[in-house]
Amino acid sequence: MITEADNDNANDGPMVFIIIAKGYEAEGSEGVDLHILMSAPDEDTAVREALNALSEEGFLEADLDQIGVLMGTPEEEPHASAYQGALQGEVSIIRFG
Repeated sequence: MITEADNDNANDGPMVFIIIAKGYEAEGSEGVDLHILMSAPDEDTAVREALNALSEEGFLEADLDQIGVLMGTPEEEPHASAYQGALQGEVSIIRFG
């Protein structure tokens, strides 16, 4: 496991991931745009936690489009609250549309 950053983007705090996805609640349904925030030690764990949380919320399928690490605290809602939840160990799912 890599424990140090391999570039100049060292992260001093916890790693809070954001995953941009589309979730499907029923077969053949139109997808819901989602942002999923969680704290995790690595990308693989973040993806597993996101998929588990989506399953618990009733999503049958999900297309995960992008994953990244937030480099600071978001200032605007609903991401600011979701970020705080992620720092407390929650997986936050933000729905759009």
